Amino acid sequence: MKIAIIDYDMGNVRSIENAINHVGDYEIHITSDPSEIKSSSCIILPGVGAFPDAMKKLREKQLIDVLSNEVMINKKPVLGICLGMQLLFESSEEIELTAGLGWIPGKVEYMNPGQGLRVPHVGWNSLRLQKEQSVFDFLQDDKDFYFVHSLWVNCPPQYKLATFDYGIEMTASVQKNNVVGMQFHPEKSQKNGLSAMKSFLDWVETQQQGEANA
Repeated sequence: MKIAIIDYDMGNVRSIENAINHVGDYEIHITSDPSEIKSSSCIILPGVGAFPDAMKKLREKQLIDVLSNEVMINKKPVLGICLGMQLLFESSEEIELTAGLGWIPGKVEYMNPGQGLRVPHVGWNSLRLQKEQSVFDFLQDDKDFYFVHSLWVNCPPQYKLATFDYGIEMTASVQKNNVVGMQFHPEKSQKNGLSAMKSFLDWVETQQQGEANA
């Protein structure tokens, strides 16, 4: 299976690559080359930093059209991680109102947890699963993942795979058809994080096998 990790100068792509190498034998391309993106089995969109900067980088590298075509038209599986998850949505209020990729309805808002809780939210938090069948089916008693963020995704409940509590209930993971997002850092979440990456990639392979047998 060929995996395209999108390199647009806004994410620790090597950490993602290392995490994937821990869970299986895959052909991994860290790339901004449209031809490699088109020939991949799935796309991983990482992200660390500010939303407006990320969208600017994607535009400068002429990646928005090719990514949208692969994801929305060709229905290629994609995983957005941290800021990469936020980019999947319609807009963000970070710094200034900025349009996102718009693949899932919803908007990114500053966290306001109250109760004296610090922002950014940094550290471990436990997921509250919202779907009976999802990429988190492997989770049992330990549902802790590592978060680093100051904004959260406010989206309709039907797209939420998992939430977490930080003063209020916030979105931890989402899915709309072939588009999956994880607000936490799987590459920093030890055993659970690696299992989440493996579960997503297993799901991609299952989708491919279904298409091949159709």
